[in-house]
Amino acid sequence: MVKVITKNDIAKHPCFDVEARHTHARVHLPVAPRCNIQCNYCNRKYDCVNESRPGVTSSVLDPFKAVTYLKELNKHIPNISVVGIAGPGDPFANPDEVLKTLRAVKAEFPDKIFCLSTNGLNLEPYIDEIAALDVTHVTLTINGVRTDITSKIYRWVRYNKKVYRGEEAAALLLEKQLACIPLLKAKGITVKINFIIIPGINDHHIDETTRVVKGLGADLINCMPLIPTAGSNFEDMPKPDQKMIFRVRAEAKHHLPIMTHCARCRADAAGLLGQDMKEAYTILQQVSSSVETGEESRPYVAVATYEGHLVNLHLGEAKSVYIFRQTPNGFQYVEEREMPDKGGGDQRWIDVARLLIDCRAILVAGVGENPASILKECGIRVVQMTGMIDEGLDGIYNNLPIRSIKKADAFRCGSGCSGNAQGCA
Repeated sequence: MVKVITKNDIAKHPCFDVEARHTHARVHLPVAPRCNIQCNYCNRKYDCVNESRPGVTSSVLDPFKAVTYLKELNKHIPNISVVGIAGPGDPFANPDEVLKTLRAVKAEFPDKIFCLSTNGLNLEPYIDEIAALDVTHVTLTINGVRTDITSKIYRWVRYNKKVYRGEEAAALLLEKQLACIPLLKAKGITVKINFIIIPGINDHHIDETTRVVKGLGADLINCMPLIPTAGSNFEDMPKPDQKMIFRVRAEAKHHLPIMTHCARCRADAAGLLGQDMKEAYTILQQVSSSVETGEESRPYVAVATYEGHLVNLHLGEAKSVYIFRQTPNGFQYVEEREMPDKGGGDQRWIDVARLLIDCRAILVAGVGENPASILKECGIRVVQMTGMIDEGLDGIYNNLPIRSIKKADAFRCGSGCSGNAQGCA
C-alpha cells in the first residue's frame, strides 16, 4: 500500500518546510555506526560535542535504548514531530539495527514522521519494508551522475563483502542510487537529494545532476558547501565561497526546488533546526551507558489463554489476551485486551506491540518466528510455554525457571493451529 503524504506531513517536517523549523523539532537517533562507502570529505567521530556536522555523535544507541532515549527527550522537547536516522554511518550498512529501531519507535510513537538519510548503495532491498513502516521522507546523497567526477569523491565502496575503487566503485554506487529514486516515488516517499559542493570537482556538474535526478522523480535538492574536515582526504580542500554556492544553487533551481535552510545536522541532533538542545547530549550518553531494561515502565504481562488459567493458545490464534500484574498479595488479573484483526503482515505485530506497550512479556503456547522477532525488537519478551499461568508469571517477575517452558523445537509453525506454516499474519 502506497503511503499518502499530505500537506500536513510536509508542514510538520522542519527539513522539508522552511516555516516548520520554527515550530517543529526533530531528533536523529544514532543507531547506525557502520558505513559501506568512504567519502573523501567524511571523518566519522564519536564523543565530540563541539562539532556540528553529519557523521558526528556523542554516543551510539541500540534499538531498544533508542526508544528509551526518545521517551526521555519527549519530556524536554514536547514538539518533536520527526524521527530521523542519519548515521553516524549509513542506515543500510546497519539494516537490522535501523529496522528494529523503526519498528520499536513506531509501536511507541505511531504519530511521528519517519525519515532516513542514506548514500543509497544498499537501500533498494529495504524500500518495501521502510514504506510499510511509514517512512515518508528519504534523503539520498548524490554528488554527481558522471563516474569520472564522482570517482574523485569516494575512496572506496564496499558491496556484498567486496571493496571497489576508482570508477568501478563510482559506477556501482551511481547505479544503485539512481535505481532507488523511482522505487521510492512508487511508494509515495518524498525524495530529497543532498549534493556536496566540492570546488574543482563537481561545482560545474550541478545542472546535469539535477536534470537526471528530477527525471527519475526527485522532489527537491539541498546543495551544501563542503566542510573540509580534519582527518579526511579533503581536509586541505578550500571551502566553496559564497559566489560559488550562489551559482550552484541558482543552476540547480532551474530543475528542482532548493532547500536553503539546512543546518548540517549531527547524527544525534535533537531540537529545533539550528537550535539543538545541548542537554540532549547528556541524556543520550546517560541512556547509552545505562543497563536498565525498561521494565519499570512495563509492569504487566500478557497471556494467550482460552480460559484464564492455562497458557494454551497460539499467538496467531488469539482474539484477545489476558493482562496480569504482580502485587504484594500475588498475581492479579487486570483486564482482557482484544487483539488486532488477522492480516496485514508485519503491521499486525507492530499493532500488537503497541497494544502491549506496558507489558514486559507475553506468555504463549506457540508463536511464529516473525511476530516473535518484531515483539522482541519492541522490547516485549516472548515466552513459549504450556501449563499454569501463575508458573509463567512467577518465572517472569521473580526470574525463576519455568518448568513447563517449551523447547526450541517443540513447536512447529502451523502445528496446533489453523495456520498454513507460513508464519502468523
